[in-house]
Amino acid sequence: MDLFRKTIICFLIVIASMFNIMLAQTTNAINWKEDLKIYKTSLEQKHIDIYHSITKEDFLEEWFKIYNNVESLSDFKIILKLMRLTRRINDGHTSVSLRNMSTHRFPFEIEWIENKWYVVKTLNKNKKILKTTLESINGISIDTVTQKISEIAQFVENEYSLKDRTGSYLTISEVLFHLNLIDATNKATFSFRNQNNELITLELAGITTEMWEEAGISEIHLTVPEIEKPNNVNPDLWFTSISGKKALYINFESYPTFEDMQIFGEQLISYIQENKTKQVIIDMRENGGGDLYVGTVLAYALNLADSIDWKNGVFVLTSHKTFSAATSNAALFKQLLNAKVIGQPTGSNPNGYQDMDSFILPNSKLVITYSKRLFRLSNQVNTALQPDIIVNQKKSDLVNNIDTVLRVLLNRF
Repeated sequence: MDLFRKTIICFLIVIASMFNIMLAQTTNAINWKEDLKIYKTSLEQKHIDIYHSITKEDFLEEWFKIYNNVESLSDFKIILKLMRLTRRINDGHTSVSLRNMSTHRFPFEIEWIENKWYVVKTLNKNKKILKTTLESINGISIDTVTQKISEIAQFVENEYSLKDRTGSYLTISEVLFHLNLIDATNKATFSFRNQNNELITLELAGITTEMWEEAGISEIHLTVPEIEKPNNVNPDLWFTSISGKKALYINFESYPTFEDMQIFGEQLISYIQENKTKQVIIDMRENGGGDLYVGTVLAYALNLADSIDWKNGVFVLTSHKTFSAATSNAALFKQLLNAKVIGQPTGSNPNGYQDMDSFILPNSKLVITYSKRLFRLSNQVNTALQPDIIVNQKKSDLVNNIDTVLRVLLNRF
């Protein structure tokens, strides 16, 4: 029996050694030391001022901790440590992007409404969790989960984008697994609470972005009856009249090319002049940024319309998702168009490091973004663009698919 026991122990030791060798080989398949050198050198050379918030000594101390321990870390653990370090640069445009990484996401999206995480999008087969609140993941309270996620979330510039980005990273299965929040790489149990206070528990598998885009989706569409989206328009940039009012609604969700914005501006000004439009709403709540100077083309076009009430008739809608050039343009619209900002504080700051560019680490293919410019577009220093009138989405309106911000604004007309 002793001989048998010794044989078993020796066998287990051999297996463990082989596993450790395989693990090391898997980790070392990527030349992380070379990538880390390029990460540091490139940021120092390309960023306008990488040490504006963190000292060089503190940055290097943290960088060396990663560099000297790559052999004992899995690839994704190294990525998470790089994400933490990059967050300390304190610049929402300087980040570690996962877009080149093979990741999976759990099939739902959430938004922070009245201090709870509400499911706003999911697969058709899981439609019953739409409008529910996320309570826990694998039995871990959502507060604990979000605290850990918030420490590594990227593209964070202030407290508002921190909340928004936390929600988006929370559904990435690899992030949850390597933060030790779930015990399988691609599967977890989620608990949701519906409007009747009933708990719904689902075991969900992570899917690729391609699978998510091709799947049948159920999502919340917040609307008001006075505004209807026209058919056959660019889904990211369109305008329509507001029923019963001499007013126009512009959905500015993302940036087109300079030439396309010129064409859009010409169509816009023709419509305004023909219909004697008095009030204009520019909705930038879903706009995550683009080319600041393209946005000024829109301002130029609107400025040609004499029928607009230039004292009280121009409004810009913002949210925590409004970021980068969208924030800058919202700030400029206040100055150039005498616009009033309605909604939530923006996710980025009108004064800060912007104009994002990127480079790719050659071995891991990890994308690193960085800021090339420093913009100063507001008297509000180191903070979000604050609305003239703060309006948050209400839970009661969410249940009824009503856009609270538009409802409140239109009631003022």
